[in-house]
Amino acid sequence: MRYLNYLLILIPIAALADLLHADPVVVFLLSALAIVPLAGVLGKATEELAVYAGSKAGGFLNATFGNAAELIITLAAVRAGLLEVVKASITGSILGNLLLVLGFSMLLGGVKNGIQRFDRLEAGNSSAMLALAVIGLGVPAVFSHTIDLVRHDAIEWLSIGVAVVLILLYFLSLIFSFSSAGHGGRGSIMPGDEILATRAEWSKQKALAILVGATLLVVLMSEILVGSIEASIKTLGLTEFFVGVIIVPIIGNVAEHLVAVQTAIKNKMDLSMGVAVGSSMQIALFVAPFLVFASIVLGHPMTLIFNQFELITLGAAVAISALISLDGRSHWLEGVQLLAVYVIIALAFFFLPAV
Repeated sequence: MRYLNYLLILIPIAALADLLHADPVVVFLLSALAIVPLAGVLGKATEELAVYAGSKAGGFLNATFGNAAELIITLAAVRAGLLEVVKASITGSILGNLLLVLGFSMLLGGVKNGIQRFDRLEAGNSSAMLALAVIGLGVPAVFSHTIDLVRHDAIEWLSIGVAVVLILLYFLSLIFSFSSAGHGGRGSIMPGDEILATRAEWSKQKALAILVGATLLVVLMSEILVGSIEASIKTLGLTEFFVGVIIVPIIGNVAEHLVAVQTAIKNKMDLSMGVAVGSSMQIALFVAPFLVFASIVLGHPMTLIFNQFELITLGAAVAISALISLDGRSHWLEGVQLLAVYVIIALAFFFLPAV
């Protein structure tokens, strides 16, 4: 992944382009590409600090900050009032991990290693957790119309209540994952202590300094990115929905996606599944509820009311990924099947008018 670091040169270029009021599409592309290596640096710094923190605390750090770059991007979008982009990016992140990342992992891992095996019990636990998460995200939308007829502000309270339940479930799952009870199967239902390096490559001070510096740069690039989204959308003829579902999640998660694919190629399918599926659960159980609370503070309250297209595709992604993974084996054709579903969904969102 070191070759991605060459893209760091785009940080000052993107900032300069924004200051000079360059074409919004150019600014959007430069800032998006600049975030890609920064996401990788954030992940690396977190892993280094996690080594010093020890297994359980380190696993918590990795699990909690695994989607830091995307969280920063969505916070910037919330502050700008682009709530539909934010909710679409939540959907897109889950779809991307379950279909695009897992698909490429199974495809390339299968081509290299043939049939690969992973823990069936852990796959079942992950599928159940994802199903619960999708139910949590879907219930507010199902009941919102009827509730709105009687009391409009109750929809916001419903979203807050669901967010509390989901985030509580997330932390309980972390406690289970990092306890002795959680190590009866593969060992973790979240991407956590299993991905820690055995020895740190950086000093604690260096890792902390890089983490802070990378975070500040991601904040800067995210502000520039979000500031150019609306103009870029009009110029390119895209919708906020498509940008949120397809483009934003890929930008924020490229580094983590590459980790999942590389580990599958190395025939470590358990770890690859943990990164891809664990990241999806993290988005649904932690990032989405956190954004509900953050949106209130930022003055643009966001509800967990997803539209029917998002809910249908989320349910389909969870179902197909569960069907493929529950036998504890994977091969390249299953990877192609997941990628085919992702391409079909991406095409549908591309041609879908603004919703």
